[in-house]
Amino acid sequence: MGSDRFDAEVYRRRIAAATAATAKAGLAGLVISPGYDLRYLVGSRAQTFERLSALVLPVAGDPTIVVPRLELASLKQSAVADLGVAVRDWVDGDDPYALVAEALGGAPVAAAVTDSMPALHLLPLADVLGTLPVLATDVLRQLRMVKDAAEVDALRKAGAAIDRVHARVPEFLVPGRTEADVAADIAEAIVAEGHTEAAFVIVGSGPHGADPHHEYSDREIEVGDIVVVDIGGPYAPGYNSDSTRTYSIGEPSPEVAQQYSILQRAQQAAVDSVRPGVTAEEVDAAARDVLNEAGLGEYFVHRTGHGIGLSVHEEPYIVAGNDLPLQAGMAFSVEPGIYFPGRWGARIEDIVVVAEDGAQSVNHRPHELVVVPVNRD
Repeated sequence: MGSDRFDAEVYRRRIAAATAATAKAGLAGLVISPGYDLRYLVGSRAQTFERLSALVLPVAGDPTIVVPRLELASLKQSAVADLGVAVRDWVDGDDPYALVAEALGGAPVAAAVTDSMPALHLLPLADVLGTLPVLATDVLRQLRMVKDAAEVDALRKAGAAIDRVHARVPEFLVPGRTEADVAADIAEAIVAEGHTEAAFVIVGSGPHGADPHHEYSDREIEVGDIVVVDIGGPYAPGYNSDSTRTYSIGEPSPEVAQQYSILQRAQQAAVDSVRPGVTAEEVDAAARDVLNEAGLGEYFVHRTGHGIGLSVHEEPYIVAGNDLPLQAGMAFSVEPGIYFPGRWGARIEDIVVVAEDGAQSVNHRPHELVVVPVNRD
């Protein structure tokens, strides 16, 4: 595996699976513009501009990528050349939408497009195809939800890297420093530990910890604070880490310690419930039931988890109402939290991969409330 993408054989299998799924859906082909789906299928990090770039996967015919001649360099880091994908480059004045229709076998034709295709390209494409394309989401969602061995390996490496960052967090949590100071150190550590960037850093101290999506501020960390640290980012070849641990600046009060221990049990109950055939909503309920029984259910205000891969948030979503049965290879967060407005909050988050015998976590830092000593020389 290279630093930017997987071996070509990984993408060859994905294209074959996507084409088979397209045929099963009764469609003539897929049109994939730049975004996570294109990256998934050929490893391309091309971006969307006013000039159309798109991978065309016809059910009957060979894959073709339509790309502006001035954007040909964007394909160099992808697997397009290794896969033998035909390249149809075009210049200003040409009609790229006609090239797409030709690659699909002519119009009119029923095709699917990625949900990231802007209207700027969707509408003229629909005009040339003679019909409005449907979304490729239903065709690709199953492929992207169930991770292959290469993806699981990438998620494990990302998980180990973010674990190393969490191991360093206590040294940054010094009373008198601001959340922003701590966040800057963490962001630097995320990159130092192998990520390509820090995608997000949440440092929620004291009352800010009660806001699940607080980022960081100029609030100074104080002795007695409970601090939520939720961090992650992409790790080559682009699969994301996402892990939350909660820290106590000095020894916590008995009440905080007791409530946190219930949260810890809730998170473990959800992880223990994961196995093939269990539904996403049943995993959510496993965490929620523990908190409800302890009278803390009203303080758990979000879903239990989200899928992860090339995108930090993707399917499957671990939430009430989602009756999707889990399958081996699915990867998602398990992250219940409790939030007491104006006081404090806590969250515990691991990324797990569904295996035949249960959940396999890619994160291995302790789940206990991490007590940061306040008298450090």
